[in-house]
Amino acid sequence: MTKILIIDDEPGIRKTLASILEDEGYTVLTAEDALVGREILEKETINLIFLDVLLPKMGGLEALEQFRKDWPAGEVVMISGHANVDMAVRAVKIGAFDFMEKPLSLDRVLMVCRNALTMQKLRIENTSLKKNVKVQGEEIIGISQPIQHIRELIRQAAPSDARILITGENGTGKELAARAIHRLSDRADRPFVEVNCAAIPDTLIESELFGHEKGAFTDAISSRRGRFEIANGGTIFLDEIGDMSLSAQAKVLRVIQEQKLERVGGEKTIETDIRIVAATNKDLEAACENGSFRRDLFFRLNVIPLYVPALRERKDDIPILLLHFLRELDAGNIELENDAIPFLYDYEWPGNVRELRNLAERIVVMHTGNKVGAGVLKNLIQKKPEFSEKKSNSGAKGDSQIPEIQTIVDLNYNNAKELFEKQYLEYQLARNDGVISRTAEAIGIYPSNLHAKLKKFGIRTER
Repeated sequence: MTKILIIDDEPGIRKTLASILEDEGYTVLTAEDALVGREILEKETINLIFLDVLLPKMGGLEALEQFRKDWPAGEVVMISGHANVDMAVRAVKIGAFDFMEKPLSLDRVLMVCRNALTMQKLRIENTSLKKNVKVQGEEIIGISQPIQHIRELIRQAAPSDARILITGENGTGKELAARAIHRLSDRADRPFVEVNCAAIPDTLIESELFGHEKGAFTDAISSRRGRFEIANGGTIFLDEIGDMSLSAQAKVLRVIQEQKLERVGGEKTIETDIRIVAATNKDLEAACENGSFRRDLFFRLNVIPLYVPALRERKDDIPILLLHFLRELDAGNIELENDAIPFLYDYEWPGNVRELRNLAERIVVMHTGNKVGAGVLKNLIQKKPEFSEKKSNSGAKGDSQIPEIQTIVDLNYNNAKELFEKQYLEYQLARNDGVISRTAEAIGIYPSNLHAKLKKFGIRTER
């Protein structure tokens, strides 16, 4: 739905211009000054603004500067009955799409309106292409039977609006599958909005998804659109949906059922037209059994299930993927020696495709020559890294950098669980030289979550 805002202090101009545009099928909102117009912009998704130059309270050029700063996605057409060349040049420099003189011509209004909306669409597409140029160029690489099945399933399901639930371990390429679905759908020219549900605190997830009104909570100093509103007309990708709070799950369920939402702290109902693709590395059926995930939401999301296999389940693809990543990294004519293939097949790849990509980067940075054999791969993967012992202040040998694992069998369940988690994190942190990002990737959690756990257990993070 295309929405146009008219800001003019003359009621006759507002009425005439609104009538012209409504006859063309646009939704039109009006404001008598820039301050009222700003309030509308905080609540509505506006595609185009017709803005008078001479306005009470705040001048049109001053308002134009604010609008271009705070709402850069929309286009602004300036209108004036007292125009001059200098004023028009200044308006265009600030960011106006065009400058029109009163009295307004019907044909020119419609022509400028169509051109401005076309320009807005092109700008959004260009921004999206720049932002995702690397991802959009990627394909689902592989010749294995599971990958062929995934490509066929995506080809069949993408043109529909059916909801898809993508499952699989961390690092298998669930986001890549979601983007492929969007790219092959009828919504490909509309937004693709990704939400990592695990990375957003429970206290903020509803505001992030559905937006909020000014004053809804302490830090809500202005109204804000949520991801569902931003994705309107396109696809929203709810990654790690198994980590979403129950209250947010209830609201997502309502959006699915009614195609409507309300911002946090708001009463206005906002209509939505969104295709939902969700992903998780958790067993949602088990989560339904233990009450941490809504069963009705699970069935709503799982219209078309799509399982992305672990790398060890598609071994034929491993050499192909590695060579593909090396080409992407402009590694030259690197070749795999005969003994490299069995090694790649035998390794379990706990980090899946993400770990394989990291290996390709290590080869480019750390290996010289254009032949890569099993010995090189083994050294770069470092399944069992050796840590040197550190000296105490007295010069005697101290403990190894890897903490010793203590027995937990004599503790009660909760204490044993906490002790195991603390020692496990200390061990993994030591294995990864104290680097938070590397440790988080190795154990399959987000760095922010790892930081919180280290703080909880009082584990020092210095290298």
